[in-house]
Amino acid sequence: MNTDDVAELIREGVPESTVEVTTPRHPDDDEHFAAVVVSPVFEGESLVDRHQRVYDALGEHMTRDIHAIELETYTPDERDA
Repeated sequence: MNTDDVAELIREGVPESTVEVTTPRHPDDDEHFAAVVVSPVFEGESLVDRHQRVYDALGEHMTRDIHAIELETYTPDERDA
């Protein structure tokens, strides 16, 4: 699994999202990721609910292909602030 695969899964599972995924530990590390996810669906959701929405989008990949993911989640207004 690579950064593009992770980003696509998140985009498919989080409506109207823009997603940037990187490998913060090492560019060749294919198990540790960081993602910035911006979506209007996060409006009114707690941080825990936002992260759960992203984890749900990643599904079983979180236990098979992804060892860890650092998440930053924003609404469009929060990201522009």
